[in-house]
Amino acid sequence: MKLISYNVNGIRAAMKKGFMEWLAESDPDIVALQEVKSTLDQIPSNIFEDLGYKVYWNPAIKKGYSGVATLSKVEPKNVSYGMDKEKFDSEGRMLRLDFDKFSFINTYFPSGTTGEIRQTLKYEFLDDIFELSKDLNQSLPGIVWSGDYNICHKPIDIHDPISNKKSSGFLPEERAWMDKFTSSGFDDSFRVIHPEEPHQYSWWSYRANSRAKNKGWRIDYHMTSNNLKEKIKDSQILTDIVHSDHCPVLLELMD
Repeated sequence: MKLISYNVNGIRAAMKKGFMEWLAESDPDIVALQEVKSTLDQIPSNIFEDLGYKVYWNPAIKKGYSGVATLSKVEPKNVSYGMDKEKFDSEGRMLRLDFDKFSFINTYFPSGTTGEIRQTLKYEFLDDIFELSKDLNQSLPGIVWSGDYNICHKPIDIHDPISNKKSSGFLPEERAWMDKFTSSGFDDSFRVIHPEEPHQYSWWSYRANSRAKNKGWRIDYHMTSNNLKEKIKDSQILTDIVHSDHCPVLLELMD
C-alpha cells in the first residue's frame, strides 16, 4: 500500500501548479493533505472521484485557512472527523480513517511561529494529541499517524540547528515531545529506512532561495505504531515535487 502525506499550502493553488497531473501519475492508495485552505464545494466537482478516490474533507471554519483532507482508493470502515476538542476542530486539524489492519490519521499540527498565544496553543495541542495517542494505540490494530507536525525532531532534521535552537518548530520543549511520542509506541518511518541520512527536508521557506540551497526542515512525517515496523517497505521524501513550500512524503507498507 502506497501512502502519501502532503501539506499543499492551498489545494487550489497547488492544482494550478500541476498537482492533479502528479496525483494521477503517482497513483497512491491513500493521500493525506494538510492546509487545504478550502471547502470541498470550492474544488471542481468529482475531480478526485474520477481518479478512483473516495474523498473525506475536514475544513476550518475560517475561510482560506488550515483544513485537512484524505483521499482513499480503499473504502474505510469508519471515518472520524476531528479530536473532540472544539478549539482545534474548528481549525480542521484531524481526520481518521479506520481500515481492517490499521487506522490512518491525517493531522495538521499548529504552528507557533506567529507568537506566544499560538505557541501556547501548540503545546496544548501536543498534550491532547499525546493523551489521544495512548488511547488509540491500545484500541486500534495499528496506526499510521501522518501529517505536518510542524516540529523538527533532531539536529539532523534541520539545516541549521544552532541558529534555530530558539525557533518555534525546533524548541527544546517541542523536541522533547517528539522524544516522548516516539518512545510511547511510534516509529518515525523515514528514520527506520534512512536512520542517518542527512540533508533530508520536507519544507523550505520561500525566502532567500531556501529550497534551491536546500536550507530546509523535516517536519512532515508518517509515524507508525511499533507493530507496523516490520511492514515498512519504503519511506521517501519526494523533494522533486514542487506544488507548495512543502513536498510530499511517501510510505509504502507491505500487506
